[in-house]
Amino acid sequence: MEILTLVQEMDDMVQNGQIVEAVDAYFGDAAVTEDFDGTVTRNKTEMLEKMRTFLGAIEKVNGITLHHATVNDTVSMSEYTFDFDMKDGSKVLWHEIIRRVWEDGKVVNEQYFKN
Repeated sequence: MEILTLVQEMDDMVQNGQIVEAVDAYFGDAAVTEDFDGTVTRNKTEMLEKMRTFLGAIEKVNGITLHHATVNDTVSMSEYTFDFDMKDGSKVLWHEIIRRVWEDGKVVNEQYFKN
């Protein structure tokens, strides 16, 4: 399957709040992620746990907006705004670029850039 199609399918899931399901479906077992705060996950299992923990801390999803996505060879970039009210009373409002490297139809590296 073409990477553009995979990116569109994954981004559709993320926009619908199915972030854990998107990681489960599209990440390779050895996928590495690098967060803008320096946090690194070294495989799909660690990333699934990180996302479950983060999503469990959300009180209300105000919006997940995909602004643009592009693919160049094996690299995709998706630009999002995430707007969440957290259970601890804080607010998450991130304008974020997600860079993914794809191999054999799976994400092998994902990096987050927050503006």
